[in-house]
Amino acid sequence: MTSEIHRDAWGIPHLRAADARALARAQGRATALDRAWQLEVERHRARGTSASFLGAAALPWDVFVRRARLDDTARRCFGALESRDPETADWVRAYVDGVNEGLADGVRRAPEFARSGLAPGHWEPWTPLGVWLATHILFAGFPAKLWREEAIRHLGPEAAGLFATDGPGTAGSNGWLLSGDRTDTGRPIVAGDPHRFIEDPGVYQQIRLSCPEFDVVGLAVPGVPGIAHFGHTGTVAWAITNAMADYQDVYRERLRRTGAGVEALGSDGIWRRALRHTETVEVAGEAPVGIEVLETERGPVIAGGPEGLEAGVTAAPPNSRNAADGTGPAGPPTALALRYPPRVTEDLGFGCLLPLLRARRVGDVDRALDGWAEPVNVVQAADTEGGLLHRVAGRVPVRAAENRVRVVPAWRPGHEWRGWHETPYASLTDGIAVMANQRGPAAPLGVEFAPPHRADRIRSLLQERPTWSAADLHTVHTDTHLASAGPLLDRVAALDGLTPEAARLRDRLLAWDRRMDAGSTGAAAYAAVRTAVVRGLAAHPAFAALTEPPAYPEVLLPWLALVPRVGHALEHLLTAEELYGVDRDDVVRDALTATAAAQPAGTWSDTHRLAPWKALPGEEPYPEPGLAGDHDCVLCTSAVPGLTDLAARGPAARYVWDLARREDSRWVVPFGADGVPGAPHHRDQLPLWLEGELAPVVTDWALLTPEDNQENDV
Repeated sequence: MTSEIHRDAWGIPHLRAADARALARAQGRATALDRAWQLEVERHRARGTSASFLGAAALPWDVFVRRARLDDTARRCFGALESRDPETADWVRAYVDGVNEGLADGVRRAPEFARSGLAPGHWEPWTPLGVWLATHILFAGFPAKLWREEAIRHLGPEAAGLFATDGPGTAGSNGWLLSGDRTDTGRPIVAGDPHRFIEDPGVYQQIRLSCPEFDVVGLAVPGVPGIAHFGHTGTVAWAITNAMADYQDVYRERLRRTGAGVEALGSDGIWRRALRHTETVEVAGEAPVGIEVLETERGPVIAGGPEGLEAGVTAAPPNSRNAADGTGPAGPPTALALRYPPRVTEDLGFGCLLPLLRARRVGDVDRALDGWAEPVNVVQAADTEGGLLHRVAGRVPVRAAENRVRVVPAWRPGHEWRGWHETPYASLTDGIAVMANQRGPAAPLGVEFAPPHRADRIRSLLQERPTWSAADLHTVHTDTHLASAGPLLDRVAALDGLTPEAARLRDRLLAWDRRMDAGSTGAAAYAAVRTAVVRGLAAHPAFAALTEPPAYPEVLLPWLALVPRVGHALEHLLTAEELYGVDRDDVVRDALTATAAAQPAGTWSDTHRLAPWKALPGEEPYPEPGLAGDHDCVLCTSAVPGLTDLAARGPAARYVWDLARREDSRWVVPFGADGVPGAPHHRDQLPLWLEGELAPVVTDWALLTPEDNQENDV
């Protein structure tokens, strides 16, 4: 049975096979050919073995993955999938077979293997589930509960709201759905752009999957079969954004050592045996690191141990004799356990993937997503008959309100999970639905959401025309208006007693059009003042207690850093009625004065530059480009105010799904279809992405180039 790989002018793989299983195998093989290095990096990250070739910088992640038991959870979920849905399990196996078949050819193309000394490994049937889990384990932002805990402890209960990301936030994506009444063709359009960390190679892979049963174009996650998040089957299309739901809990555990192991105190006052074993993490160029892996009835212990929060990691494998007698560093007898749905249900929602590919109408998409697990998403879909769908999909536990806000004590009753929430549905208004991580249909399921600026701006732009075409929507993708600048500029406008230089800068800022355009000197000046304000607030003695985070694992510390927290919550902090005695006018005045004295020059793109993540930094000396946009613009190229103007987050893809003619649909990714540095299609889409343009979606096989290395599936 033959499968075929064809390529369009951008090198995007179009795969054709005799059935769904052969197609999955072809998808795995083609992905290994284009993305071998990326696949192996993700496999190791999912297993907690990346420090073995990336060195000590990868160790914190590996320790977290081991202690959170991600690999074991993936194994369990695949075992359950084999029992519940053997067809999907076999389909996943076929994808893995294709990856294993294609890795050798892919490794020969990828120079990173020689540079790192990494030899390709072997993919197991559960590896795609591990990749999915590792990619999304931090999507719900459970470490924010650690931050709220510290803020409440030092500043009081109101601090949780003051520092909420409903002030400026960086998480999420844009998406919008237009009914046929709002399009030139009379058929719906689904469009948007997912905002994620920009990686090279990219986190999304443009691909087409075709067999007699279905023919789908979309954005796949390398290492995972099918097309989960963004797809167009010809008769129905779907897309997602992060719902910002809260579906993971963190428990403070009381643990003690006994002669037989470790026990945890339950909410009924009874000490029960915790699961315990030790593992060794290999680190390139350094001694191995031993970790103690514990799991209570709540979940895996991700921080601390019986000796306190600093326990759990050693320079060598734990000494069993010392572990037995309980000696260790001083500290409170607490630890943190993470409870997350797939660990509880042994279900990652992979049973949805084949039904999505087979979908013909929005009802099919809706039914498929009833089984979605995580991350919890807001979904929009439309079909050629005018059907529309706007809903939340995913699994959110029912539990006490306190669980959603902060760390809760495992030894007190009332914090158990009690079933699952029904996921809400929403409708369109004036033929438009907008999702941009704001409070919306998912509001009952979350705590903090993105501010409404992006959503409000998208809706405003869409309402400027009675109808839209697919070719025109790139103008929405690239809008740079920054509504969140208002509170700071209002403070600037009210200042008096300024130096002549500061007064001139004030006038310049007030005349600025509030657009974060790449060539804007006004945007650069605003960003410089904003940075100084954020740093001034963070340095105030009122927040001194928050400058030293507690002894949590390093991988969680970004959520506990004060400067980014102030930067993300700047709107709230500037508009709150009172802020712990901080004279905000003085802070803004000092920032304006200091910035004016430095005589800021240049444009926003001089400092606001793309900063993609690479597993091997410096592998290619690419000069990364300057950017337009900012964290609250529709063009959401996210810097961290007060910390850096560099943009590590942004649109990881853009898409416009046209339900009138699929061939009029458009898409783009930040770099290209090929993950191999120096290859013709490694970075050929970057100019389009920078300009806000999109490449056409090709559907005519006659316009594609067949690849020579076609394989026979047996």
